[in-house]
Amino acid sequence: MSATAQFDSAKAEAFAGTFLNALNQASMCLMASIGHRTGLFDVMKDMPPSTVKEIANKSGLNERYVREWLGAMVTSGVVEVDESSAHFKLPAEHAAFLTRAAGADNIGVFAQYVAVMGGVEDQIVECFKNGGGVPYSEFPRFHAVMAEDSGQSVLFALESHILPLVPGLSDQLTSGIKFLDVGCGSGRIINKLAGLFPNSRFTGFDLSPEAVSSARNEASSQDLKNVEFIIQDLSAFHETAEVEAYDVITTFDAIHDQGQPLNVLKGIHRALKADGLYLMQDIKASSHVHKNIDHPIGTFLYAISTMHCMTVSLAQGGEGLGAMWGEEKTREYLEKAGFRSVETNVLAHDIQNNWYVVRK
Repeated sequence: MSATAQFDSAKAEAFAGTFLNALNQASMCLMASIGHRTGLFDVMKDMPPSTVKEIANKSGLNERYVREWLGAMVTSGVVEVDESSAHFKLPAEHAAFLTRAAGADNIGVFAQYVAVMGGVEDQIVECFKNGGGVPYSEFPRFHAVMAEDSGQSVLFALESHILPLVPGLSDQLTSGIKFLDVGCGSGRIINKLAGLFPNSRFTGFDLSPEAVSSARNEASSQDLKNVEFIIQDLSAFHETAEVEAYDVITTFDAIHDQGQPLNVLKGIHRALKADGLYLMQDIKASSHVHKNIDHPIGTFLYAISTMHCMTVSLAQGGEGLGAMWGEEKTREYLEKAGFRSVETNVLAHDIQNNWYVVRK
């Protein structure tokens, strides 16, 4: 049978339609990122059906840009328009997933990743051709967006969902323990913990000077005396970690983009007291791509991995595990690092991550 006879026109047309829809959806994400960053969604949430001018005045933004943005939001189905009066409205059902008032349900935060990743497309294309990676320094907004992301998946749920994963942990923190967060980023999580548990001592390590500076500034503004942040390359952490120094060590989506992830895990094992606890948040996925086909945000996570997690590791001459290294490989690495007890937990509000309770 010839190649022409085998060509399925219906399949081709369906794919073309799917891809055209993807172009619209990607464009919607870019515009949604702007809507989030400018506060337009938050402003429109409490407004009755309004004109472009009213929305621009209320938000303090340029009317011409607001008009064009509304065009994208209407054609994507995010905002509704009354064609007879040219009044625009963000439905309450949509605002429930696009405003800061929505808390952990605010998907608008994640839309920002599309713009952030697009900013390094030229460098990534060069990596496809020549190998290597794109360093953290090329992602000026990544830590800010990641801080918002973790603020939704981690920060608001610390007391209600995350600490209760380990019975008695809150009591330990209240009494006073030594706590280390590896790859702490902007430090919002341990700054909050430091405020909640003044008898405990908290330390954060991160490679990024910008992230550590932000963490220190926040700690200073809150007058926290029981937390410190240290700029540290963790590639040789398996050799440099202080032996049995910490009662609790955490990583929040921080292992898979390390240059030498196994060395970091070995360092965590070394630094953890014999009866200590390692709490690890990392991407919920399989190590086998065919098992991720039905993942609700699989394409998004593979894209984030390509455009950030994998490439920043490779930029350090690292392994380049990528965000989608999966639970199977996670458990393999934890075992290689010396851990023998690994419990996997999932949280209802967090479709993106597994929560591993790990002990020696």
